Amino acid sequence: MKNIYGYVRVSTKEQNEDRQLLALQEVGLPGDRIYTDKQSGKDFQRPMYRKLMKKLRAGDLLYVKSIDRLGRNYEEILEQWRYLTKEKRVNICILDMPLLDTRRSTDLIGVFIGDVVLQVLSFVAENERTNIRERQREGIEAAKMRGVCFGRPKMQLPEAFPAVYDAWKRKELSGVEAARRCGMSKSTFYNRAKRAKEAAEEGVGTDWCEEKYSGKV
Repeated sequence: MKNIYGYVRVSTKEQNEDRQLLALQEVGLPGDRIYTDKQSGKDFQRPMYRKLMKKLRAGDLLYVKSIDRLGRNYEEILEQWRYLTKEKRVNICILDMPLLDTRRSTDLIGVFIGDVVLQVLSFVAENERTNIRERQREGIEAAKMRGVCFGRPKMQLPEAFPAVYDAWKRKELSGVEAARRCGMSKSTFYNRAKRAKEAAEEGVGTDWCEEKYSGKV
């Protein structure tokens, strides 16, 4: 009897894989036959996916909840589908789309229908991701036009910084003392001092006083 496996992928460790696991359990798959990756599908150097590929043999059956779990774009999905079905000669069943079940596509018409459906769904999946990214980009641009700021807020350096910086340059203060007077960590003071020097050399003036900076304050 050939072996049956399932594959689950979520893009980040924070995402929940329960929906995919439940679907695989409903077809009778035990937990030790389900391989789960919690990382981006940017490439296929995923540990559990690689392990699964080594396990699969010709005639085995692989269950996947949805077609986009095989890849993040049209080319990757088709590449993995062809690799599994043509090279590994594994049967695949996509639970969200019954037409994508290679066990039912044994005749020429069945294979043709399955291939067409696969290509259409792969294209739709990639197009939807592209649309989501575009909507996110448009949303960010619209928010920026409304004055919404992203990232860490800009913070002014302490008012004492220019005088302390000048005294430090003249070697009247140590770095530790200069940082203390500015309420900064030593590393933050040195970083701001470097930016001040660069700004002076570039003729920026006092604009360098308004900088994003991090560290202990």
